[in-house]
Amino acid sequence: MFGIPGKAAVTMTPAAAAQIARLMQKDGRQGLRIGVKKGGCAGMEYTMAYVSEVDPLDAVVEQDGARVMIAPMAQMFLIGTEIDYEVDLLHAGFKFRNPNVAEACGCGESIKFKDQPAA
Repeated sequence: MFGIPGKAAVTMTPAAAAQIARLMQKDGRQGLRIGVKKGGCAGMEYTMAYVSEVDPLDAVVEQDGARVMIAPMAQMFLIGTEIDYEVDLLHAGFKFRNPNVAEACGCGESIKFKDQPAA
């Protein structure tokens, strides 16, 4: 795994940890797996899925009853990311504050990482 010894690969705000923990209680979910894939107008997109088992190759971050697993191929892209959960009048959802992102598309759904060739 990529990372800094003794430091979590990603962090969660209290709002994100509470939402993840709440959703984990349904159907015996073990946590939220996050990753990245090619797609969108900026080149890459985040992926998120609740899973029933932890992959032994995942990086696991636990906080306040919430568990986030980082898919192996996404670990180097997500180091230092803060996961938040925001609610406003029109939208509720997870937000990633990722220091590795160079730019994002206007809709906020896709991203381009620093030092990544255009897709």
